[in-house]
Amino acid sequence: MSLKLEEVKGLGKKIDTLKDAGIDSVEKLANSKLEDLTELKGIGKATAEKFIENAKELLQPDTKEGETKPAEKGEDKEEKKIQEEIKKLEEKKAKLQGKKVEDGDFILVKITARTQKGKIFRVSSEEDAKKAGIYDENRAKQGFYTPEFVIVGKPGFVNEGLTETIKEMNFFEKKSVRIPPTKAFGKRDPQKIERIGIAKFRRLNEGKNPEIGQEFVKQTQGQTQRGNVTNVLQGRVIVDYNHPLAGQNLDYNLEIIDKIEDFNEKIEYFMINKGIPQENISEFQVSYIPKSKTLEITIPKMFLFQNLTYVKFGLAMDLQSHMADEIYDVKFIEIFEKIPLPAAPSDSVMKKVEEFNKEQEEKEESKD
Repeated sequence: MSLKLEEVKGLGKKIDTLKDAGIDSVEKLANSKLEDLTELKGIGKATAEKFIENAKELLQPDTKEGETKPAEKGEDKEEKKIQEEIKKLEEKKAKLQGKKVEDGDFILVKITARTQKGKIFRVSSEEDAKKAGIYDENRAKQGFYTPEFVIVGKPGFVNEGLTETIKEMNFFEKKSVRIPPTKAFGKRDPQKIERIGIAKFRRLNEGKNPEIGQEFVKQTQGQTQRGNVTNVLQGRVIVDYNHPLAGQNLDYNLEIIDKIEDFNEKIEYFMINKGIPQENISEFQVSYIPKSKTLEITIPKMFLFQNLTYVKFGLAMDLQSHMADEIYDVKFIEIFEKIPLPAAPSDSVMKKVEEFNKEQEEKEESKD
């Protein structure tokens, strides 16, 4: 009797993908070829190896007394795999150590950033955020406290000053630098400070009174302006649309900690960079068709009813711009499963009539 696919650990929601491909038992998964699995949506090489290994482990026969149990063998394999990963990381680090970054490299940068008054506003780990007293659980879920994903020499990832600094650094080098306003968040612009009457402000603020420090969003000629309420004077609300860090020298501690070379990993970082929570990345099924250089991304159910227009447009543009040699078209697939419709009134009435007639027939038969 074949073991059920659900018994293989670690498959999660990829079970449906495997079954659709005809891999509907543990035996079939254990005997699958690595290249066949990696062609399926959302399954990379490392994941495919793990699936096959876990399936083979499940098929191991029970051991006799005194022999190593399958679970123990599994633990040994897991430990061996961890050690192999550590070895690969060490080899990668040795290969990159002291090597200068090159234009177009996909890298991760660890950052600690302070204002000119010494206030920390950016860190690359939750632990550092807690130490600095700036930890916010919602921001943590959105991936704020992680290393910065940067493509060396390309704008749009970090400010101009950091872009220039990183280009001259080596892997694993630590560097401190002060970035002037002109190469950070710009000079403060008096034209970006607005005075709004309280009555008008209430109309624009869903009828609510102003609060100093609150964020204020205004739509002007199809454009969105974001500012902060800085004061309320003589019946006027002062809203500053300058970036909160505009006009300041900013101090950064930098360290280039990794180079991203894996195709799927690059795509994941682009998705995170566009605001998709890291914990939800695995829910997106990603399939690459080398012949046409087409990338297909299936949107998970939980995101189907969210407005992802700008996210999808931005992600497609990034992938086509920065991975142009590998990606030509980006397709987003949204699957709306058919919802069973309630019975029509006429169907419901007919069903009741049939049930009534059946009851009457049974009563007549019981009398006989």
